[in-house]
Amino acid sequence: MNRALRRAAPVALAASAALLLAGCAGAEPEATPTPTADAATCLEPTSGAQSDAVTVDGEFGEVPTVAFATPLAAEGLQTSVLIEGDGGKTEPGDVANVVISMFNGTTGVQLVSQPATLGMGDETLLESFRAAIDCQPYGTRTVTVAPPESLYGDQGNESIGVAAGESVVIVADIVSEYVEPEPTPLPTPSEWTENVPEVTYDADGVPTVTIPDAAPSTELQLKVLEEGDGAEVQSGDQVTVHYQGVNWDTKEVFDESFTGGQPATFGTDQVIQGFGAALVGQKVGTKLIVTIPPELGYGTEESSNGLGGHTLVFYVEIVDTASA
Repeated sequence: MNRALRRAAPVALAASAALLLAGCAGAEPEATPTPTADAATCLEPTSGAQSDAVTVDGEFGEVPTVAFATPLAAEGLQTSVLIEGDGGKTEPGDVANVVISMFNGTTGVQLVSQPATLGMGDETLLESFRAAIDCQPYGTRTVTVAPPESLYGDQGNESIGVAAGESVVIVADIVSEYVEPEPTPLPTPSEWTENVPEVTYDADGVPTVTIPDAAPSTELQLKVLEEGDGAEVQSGDQVTVHYQGVNWDTKEVFDESFTGGQPATFGTDQVIQGFGAALVGQKVGTKLIVTIPPELGYGTEESSNGLGGHTLVFYVEIVDTASA
């Protein structure tokens, strides 16, 4: 599942940060790393002939243009510094805003290019990404030639176009220090009474949400289908839910947790506003359905995940909640 409900998770980086994590390319990362004094020491990668031969053009912090001889089979992990930043030097445990761009070593095709928020010395990151960013000064651009063993190994990552055993070229712009934003107060949903979709269940309890042939609501509205009797969700809680997201306009499911059988956990302030607002004040065990207008979802303009400008409907089952 693409976890499309995350506030900063365009589908392109199924890549969300999951592609950067060691051990499981499909793992769901924290939305934002937390600075910690327990972070490991930073990697100190060395440059090599292959990383030195990669040319990178384009404005710092923007999508770069990269050129190198293909096919490229990396001879070890190599990182070259293309721009030496003059900002403050980062330390283990610091969190930075980074632009990560990835290119297939065999074809030279761009795989991914988008912002990420990453921790220095974070041992949960794949070695190749640590080599690209660890303890570099803000304002630095690096290029890393990553062999399979430092990235996706013999499995590759078909979701972004990396075959088994392929090398990858990574360009990393370490833009600035990450500053935790002030939380935005969540709106309060009104009761949903008209044109509420029908929810049915199969033998395994997997829901089907049937969108009516009617115009969507322009307001954030919620209907409790079954009220739970557990703890009440507070703003900022880490909430565990099963959910299914449906695009009102296309009537298609765009994200859900039921197929894999495992619920998702995230903070009420780490998801789109309408979804977080639907959780706060509800009790564990509650089943609900909420309609979210574009301005409380992914905005009124077209977005990279295809959900901008659309009214979204989520069916939600609240499994657990815990204070952050």
